[in-house]
Parts: sequence; structure tokens; C-alpha cells
Amino acid sequence: MEANIKKLDVFFNPRSVAVIGATKKVDKAGHVIFKNFAANKMRRVFKGELYPVNPNEDSILGFKCYHSITGIPEPVDLIVIIVPAKIVPEIMQEAVAKKVKTAIIISSGFREVGNSELEEQVVNIAKQGNIRLLGPNCLGVFYAKTGVDTLFLPETKVLTTGDEVVATPRPLAGNIAMITQSGAFGVAALDYLTGRQMGISKFVSFGNKCDVTESDIIHYLLHDKETKVILAYLEDIKYGREFVKITRKVTMKKPVVVIKSGKSSAGARAAASHTGAIAGSDKIYDAAFEQAGVIRARDMEEFFDVGKALAMQPPALGKNIGILTDAGGPGVMTVDECEIQGLTVEHFSEETSQKFQKLKEQGTILKIAATSNPVDLTGSVTDEMFEIAADIMFQDKDICGIILLGLHHMPGLRERYIDGVVEISKKYRKPIVMCDIGETEMALYTRSRFDKLGIPSYSSPEDAARSMRALVAYGAYLQKNGCLEQYIEDFLRNTRKA
Repeated sequence: MEANIKKLDVFFNPRSVAVIGATKKVDKAGHVIFKNFAANKMRRVFKGELYPVNPNEDSILGFKCYHSITGIPEPVDLIVIIVPAKIVPEIMQEAVAKKVKTAIIISSGFREVGNSELEEQVVNIAKQGNIRLLGPNCLGVFYAKTGVDTLFLPETKVLTTGDEVVATPRPLAGNIAMITQSGAFGVAALDYLTGRQMGISKFVSFGNKCDVTESDIIHYLLHDKETKVILAYLEDIKYGREFVKITRKVTMKKPVVVIKSGKSSAGARAAASHTGAIAGSDKIYDAAFEQAGVIRARDMEEFFDVGKALAMQPPALGKNIGILTDAGGPGVMTVDECEIQGLTVEHFSEETSQKFQKLKEQGTILKIAATSNPVDLTGSVTDEMFEIAADIMFQDKDICGIILLGLHHMPGLRERYIDGVVEISKKYRKPIVMCDIGETEMALYTRSRFDKLGIPSYSSPEDAARSMRALVAYGAYLQKNGCLEQYIEDFLRNTRKA
């Protein structure tokens, strides 16, 4: 592993952590962050040494408190800084003397409010000691596996009624990495991913990115075996050419999905006041993303939907899609959205058409069922009909992926078809995504079952079609660069092993 990658790994796997600004005051960020580490150490998740640093305290949560970093007798890998901005240079000088390896600066009050000189001073001090910096003005890192949790937002809150509720959830371990320039968006993303039962590998909020940039983190994640897909929220890109060079290398192995805000002039102005982001032409960003093989999401829903599809299903070998439904209207809506997205929904081959005709003659499916693509099995659909039809469609060499619309309302449907379609899909190298419209308990349950079994599910035909388009686009990119077959082979091997 390259030396700079090893250095970044310290953010996620430190042997020792000092929290500068740890406090007993429960309403302060310094208390929440230190409590996160202390609780994870008690659970034996965080196995490193932990040191609170505060000149006004002797102990915090049962841990001996040090008045400065230099007073800590043992080496310190990572420091987390939560003190007023004007004190940070002094802290960094002590960190250099202590030979600290990495620092996360949670504190705000730097370039995002026009205080660029102070931020530059901190960067120069860090360079003297070869310390890598994350931030300032950020949330830092969450990595469930090692218990590194610098989110200064409490896991639970007490309501006025006295009830305790989940406030800032920590997701389960998974294979999607989330990196973000905005801490607030990052917290919202954690909440969303947890609610949708989508696990994450690593979470990084890098704020003003005075040192560690999005390119550095994306490069690090290329080597992270736990990460299959990288999701990134960006307001600007610090070094464009470096970003394209690194990300192009990464996208040959792992998909990168970006949501780029600050597209409008007003949005760019807001981004500048938020993280000090420098505005740039949105068309230039589009060109850079295309060159780097990055999939750009246009809105938050697409951002997460596409990430889920790429994490669960292999990319498509072409753009012709088969649509299998038990309801005509949603099937037509799916066809419309596929065409809008640049996909095709062409008639089946003669061989496939004959297979469906034979099923009609045998009475296996209704004679009134439409079987020319889309396949509409009508409201009289059964589990067996879905399974047989899906298998036939997968066999068609001209079909590159399938969108299944299994509306749960139909009386002949039981839960069995979910497992049946999942098992059938495992015989093929083609992607399948699923849609069940509705928000009732049964709709939520159906989508959840598909998700847990590796078929991404959505609540609208449009979301399903857009997610399939991402699988097609990523497949086309890999094919253009001569690595599609190897990617699919590795993806299926690792997925089935898991």
C-alpha cells in the first residue's frame, strides 16, 4: 500500500486518539464526541488508547484528562479538535511537537467565514510535522468496525414528553462509502441510509478540505476491500486534473456516484458561504465527470437509488431492457421513462415470443397476457407466472436487464415469487431491479425483502428506470475501457460469496 494511503488509514484505524476540547458539559460537541469514543471503548469496539485533553478538567467520564497533548505519555495517532478557531494553531504546534500523524478539525470559523489566513496558518503548521488534516468545519469520520465516531450529534434525544428517541442513527456495516463536503447533508444521508437499511463501509465529512480532499479519500477507498460503491456530495473540486486522473483509475474498479450542488449562481454563492467552495461552470463539471467515469445524480433521491443499484447488481451489457409487470399502467410508465433515459424496450426475439406463446397454449399464463415487451401478466398473476416469465426473459440474448413491477395488490400473489425471482436471477449475469408502488405495510415489506435478497427495489417506475439507466451507463463505460467482463466476474463472485 502506498505511503499516503497508509497515512489516511490512520483516520479509520488509529491506535490512539486524543480529543482536544473534551468536556463534561453534555450540551457541547466536545462531550458528545468524547462520549462516542468512550462508549465504543467500553463496548470493546474501539480498541485503541483514548485521551481527553482539557486544561480545566482532571478527568472526564472516568478517563484521566490531560492539560495538553504534549503531556500525554504515549504516542498519539489521531487528534480530534473541537476548540475555538483562534486556538487551533497553538494546538497544531503542540501536535507537531508530539509527532501526531493525523488531525480532524471539527471547529468552524475558518475560510468559510472569510478567515482564510487562519486556515492557511494551520495548514502550514501541519506540513511542518507531516500531519494530514481533515476539515476544518466538518463532522469527520464514522467507521463502525473500529469505533471511530467523531459525529458531534447525539444518538438519542429526550423529547418534551420525556420519551427518548433516536436522533442521529449510526448505520450498520455495509459496502457503500459516503463522503461529503457538507456535514449536515452527511448526517441526513446517514439517517436516510439507516432508515432504508442500507449499510455503509465508511463515512467521511471533509468540510473545507484544507488538506485531505475528495480525491485523496476516493483514492484511499479504491484500496478498501469493504467498499463496493462510493457516494460523494461535492460543492466544488479543489484540484480538477488530479480528481479526473484518480477517479478515472477508481471507476475502473468501483462505481463513483456524485451529487454536485451549487449548479445555479445562487447555489454557488450559498456554497461559498458554507464551506468556502469556489464556483465553477457546471458544464465543466459535467465534462470532468464524464471523462472520469463518474455517474452524476441530479437529485438526492436518484443519488441514493443509483448507489443502491450499483451496490446490489452487476452493470448491464447493453441498453435494451425487458419489462415484466402485473399492471398495464405502471408498465407503460416504465417504458416511457426508459425511453426518456435513453434506454430501449424492443420486441422480443422470435424464439422468446414462441416460448411465451407456448405458455399461453398450455394455460400456464393467461391468453390475454401481453408478451411482446413489456410482459403484462395482468391482475391474475401468480407467483409461478412471475418466475417462469422472468426466466424466459433472462434467457433472451437481446435483453440486457429486467425491470420487474410486482405490485403487491394482486390476489394471486404470495410471498414465494420474491425468493423465486431472486434465485432465477442468480443464474444470469444480467441486472434486475424491482418496483412495488405504495407505502402501506405490505409494499414496504415487499421492497424490504427484495433489498435484503440483493435486488434493489423502488417505489416508483421512474426511480426503477433511472437506476437501470445507471447500470447501463456504468456497463457502457467499463466496456469502452475493456474491463466490463472482469468487473462482472469479480462482482458476481464477491456478491455470491457474501
